[in-house]
Amino acid sequence: MSFAEWRTLASQITDQARSRSTDPSDRWELAAGRIIIRMRWLGIAMGILLVESREGLANPSAVRAFLALGAGFASLDTAWHFLGEVFLKRLPLAVSALEALFIALLCYHDTGLESPFRWYYLMSLICVAMRYSPRVAWATWAFDSVSLVGLSIAVGQTHPERSTDIVMTIVMLAWATWASSALAGWLKQASRELERLNDRLSQASEELEARVAERSEALRLAQARVIHQEKMAAFGLLSAGIAHEIGNPMAAISSLLQILKRRQNQDPYTAEKLGLIDTQLLRISRTVRELVRFSRPASDVVDHVALHEIADEVLGILKYYHRTSGRTILTDVPADLPRIRAVRDHLNQVILNLVFNAIDATPEGGMIRIEARVSTPKADEIEMTIADDGRGIRLVDQCRMFQPYFTTKPSGTGLGLYVCRQIMTDLGGRMRFESKEGFGTTFFLTFPVTRQAADSKGRFSNSLIDERVPAHQAETIEVAADV
Repeated sequence: MSFAEWRTLASQITDQARSRSTDPSDRWELAAGRIIIRMRWLGIAMGILLVESREGLANPSAVRAFLALGAGFASLDTAWHFLGEVFLKRLPLAVSALEALFIALLCYHDTGLESPFRWYYLMSLICVAMRYSPRVAWATWAFDSVSLVGLSIAVGQTHPERSTDIVMTIVMLAWATWASSALAGWLKQASRELERLNDRLSQASEELEARVAERSEALRLAQARVIHQEKMAAFGLLSAGIAHEIGNPMAAISSLLQILKRRQNQDPYTAEKLGLIDTQLLRISRTVRELVRFSRPASDVVDHVALHEIADEVLGILKYYHRTSGRTILTDVPADLPRIRAVRDHLNQVILNLVFNAIDATPEGGMIRIEARVSTPKADEIEMTIADDGRGIRLVDQCRMFQPYFTTKPSGTGLGLYVCRQIMTDLGGRMRFESKEGFGTTFFLTFPVTRQAADSKGRFSNSLIDERVPAHQAETIEVAADV
């Protein structure tokens, strides 16, 4: 293998170890592995120190050889630990049996039953109890007990006094096995419980962050709607002020005109011009009245509203919008449609905003259609469509059309469609659109109708409203170019 291949392999091994170290199911195993590896190396270091600092050993060379073998096993266990694995993990009983034999041989070549290496039995039991199940720990205790008895037989120390020591050692090892297994089990359970609580804490933290983000977004959207309403209120105040300032001089001019018209012996030319002035004054007065009506404070009273009345009001306002010139607006909103429960001013705002957008998106000579009909067989919904044949909406912009502060107009606020959808949601209705770039856009407004029924002639009536409105035929309005 080349150096690059070795480097790639080492990187993969490191990444695997890191991924395992972050896996909750392996954290206890890796933590226990770190402790066990330190215990093994501590045992090897103490063994080397004992061999080099003591005399009277039966076979020092053999002891050094077995310690070297133990160091090799500890090295393999350390290497596997850094890889996120356990050396011979699937053969714990075989490892326990080999360790029992290893300790017996160390003691045999050292000083027999008096060898300090006999404490390795305790270290082996603690390591097994930390890493494996209690069943494996008790099997290790059985191997160590057999190993200790075999060692006593091999060294020829089977007299009663030594037998008592051996039995007490086996009993102490059994107690150590039980205590180590119980402590390790409690620690494992505590670790799992802590991990479960950490998971719940993380989940709660994520839910809290999501709720905070949701509330923050709702607050931002509410602020956007308030800003839009404040702008509309300011526009209303400005319109009312303008109407008032125009109305006062107009009243004086109208009074003077009436005085001039009452004068006797007027020539036909003067009478004609005075009549023309009177006609234009009436036109201005009508415009001022409509401006005052439009600028009145918005009402929040929910009432039964007829869509054809809203359409007529919108058309009356559109006459004074400069971009309406040269465009044809067709309406087909029957008067016998069921009325809907809504705030009249809010509904007016929705339709007016959509028609304004349609006019802005439509070139001179374009056409805008305002239509409404009962959209379901049960007559429980009314669908109004506002369609234009303008430039349409780009595909990349369609997903953001209802976001606050998003606009494609150079001087737009980006709040119109957002506020319209909020109003429709408050009404219990729906708002959507279809658009194809270069072919126009159609907005669909769906309004719920409550307690409505059809009469025997197929017409619809609202049981909450007693009045009957005569059928309204399709209306075509073409605004003159001089408006």
